Amino acid sequence: MKNKFFRNVLLCGTIGLSLMACTPAGSREASSAEEPTVSESAAQDESREVNLRILASSDIHGKFAPYDYALNEESTSGSLVQIATVVKERRTENTLLVDVGDSIQGNSAEIFLEDDRHPMMQCFNEIGYDVWVPGNHEFNYGMDVIKKVMPQFDGAVLCGNVYNPDQTPLSSGYTIIEKDGVKIGVIGMVTPNIVRWDSKNLDGYTVTNPVEETRKIIDEIKDKTDVLIAAEHMSESNEYETPGSGVNDLAEACPELDVILAAHEHKQVEGTEVNGVLIVENNSDGKTLAQVDLVLKKDDAGQFEIVSRTSESITIADYAADESIAAVVSDADTRAREYAETVIGTLVNGPLAPENEIEGIPQARLQETSLIDLINEVQIYYTGADISAAALFIDDANLDTGLIRKCDLARIYMYPNTLYKLQLTGRQLKKYMEWSASYYNTLKDGDLTVSFDPESRGYLYDMFSGINYEINLSKEPGQRIENLTYPDGTAVNDDDVFTLAVNNYRASSQLLTTGVIFQEGEELPVLLEMDVRGEVGGVRELIGDYIVNVKNGVLEAPALSGNWRLTGLQWDEDLHREAVELLNSGKLSIKNADNGRQLNVESITVEDVKRVK
Repeated sequence: MKNKFFRNVLLCGTIGLSLMACTPAGSREASSAEEPTVSESAAQDESREVNLRILASSDIHGKFAPYDYALNEESTSGSLVQIATVVKERRTENTLLVDVGDSIQGNSAEIFLEDDRHPMMQCFNEIGYDVWVPGNHEFNYGMDVIKKVMPQFDGAVLCGNVYNPDQTPLSSGYTIIEKDGVKIGVIGMVTPNIVRWDSKNLDGYTVTNPVEETRKIIDEIKDKTDVLIAAEHMSESNEYETPGSGVNDLAEACPELDVILAAHEHKQVEGTEVNGVLIVENNSDGKTLAQVDLVLKKDDAGQFEIVSRTSESITIADYAADESIAAVVSDADTRAREYAETVIGTLVNGPLAPENEIEGIPQARLQETSLIDLINEVQIYYTGADISAAALFIDDANLDTGLIRKCDLARIYMYPNTLYKLQLTGRQLKKYMEWSASYYNTLKDGDLTVSFDPESRGYLYDMFSGINYEINLSKEPGQRIENLTYPDGTAVNDDDVFTLAVNNYRASSQLLTTGVIFQEGEELPVLLEMDVRGEVGGVRELIGDYIVNVKNGVLEAPALSGNWRLTGLQWDEDLHREAVELLNSGKLSIKNADNGRQLNVESITVEDVKRVK
């Protein structure tokens, strides 16, 4: 069982040190020509080392092949067939292969739910996974679906904290696997917050505290195992302040555990210790694979002790696809590519974004557009929020009048973000809007064009619907939001309360954490709901669902409401038009950042115009 050695400390030195080198001084060593006696063989067996390797994936979200079916383009940042190459290279005789869930949702994986064997399960089986733990997204499609998929996996399916209406477990909570005489107990659970996101699907089912369930299993099997591993689809910290929904709580309550394979948060954790338990976690979409190496040695009582633990996070983009595994799912890959080309509707009264006034400066970041209004309209529809915020991810994002294919949605919304619903006050809202508006440079005397802060990024600039406001660019950051009102013109007060629809990245990276918009000690917005309508998918999929099921396949470009505008543009209009002509003719050039990551970082000035005239 688990020892109290520090990580990376090995008995008698480093890994690979021979048993002869560990022999006490003065003892007899058998020569290569001598046969060991029975007693010597027994002693060697008692002192032998076993190297155990754990390879763990999670949150692959349907990316069985190196292709992004939403974007309809190759994507080699990670996939299950690339992971297969890593496994083939790194698998030893004593390797345990585990996936910790969120497998059948995302990247068009939902189109295979009615198949006899989902391509993700096909890959898992061909690669030789030992254990699969369903994640929260496995529950998105109803219990009939998860019960159809679970038997498709050839190894052990573990989900010990979900109970059927008759109080029988959905699956076992643990399995014991033996490798070279070492008995490994693997415990599997899912976050209890599935009752928040899929309460309708789980009607009649019971979801219990995974920490308490793990504790019970440990007490049952700890004397029957040499190594204890918890593979639990939970993030590090508790969500919604739900006790037992984070693996830090698990480590504190169950110090007997040797390793926790975390998931769910899409956070790359190469290896950290909590209460003496090693924790690892993967990035999303198959981008990483966690590797944990344990060295065990029998103690004087004949029990295995862990004398070393090391961990590594493997970057999957560095590996090519395994051709034999890719061949197994080639038909599924073809189907998904064809699905990307599926026509889902028609846009009338397009395009969604206007032409740029100045070539090289996205007009959609300078004014309200039907493009951003559509995203916000969709986000408000599915959350019921008062306000929505969205960014322009691609400078030339647009959609023109005509047919809309599924893959065209990526031209509107590039990233696979999910949708969150938050609660915040008028004070918090204005601070968020001021942070967003810092994307622009302050206009100075003589400036003839708007420019962008070289330290900012376009995907960090949000535009808002459901609220009226102005951004005064003649003022410094933090003082720009003016005339902030409700749609009826009523002023917003600091203590007013709003609900906000926003993507998961903005919520988790900027709004629900300190150090960016809000500082230590400040009250943060409240998370009301995450992964809204996760059974449909992220924001991009919700836009498609909105076109098909709400607009019945006919989308009209949203009419502009005039809810926001830039002010403080105090230049001479004739000189501004002259600057525009000079820029578009190539006589003047937009000034971009030296690193190439930000465009239009300096305004064109009156002096610039004079210089080229």
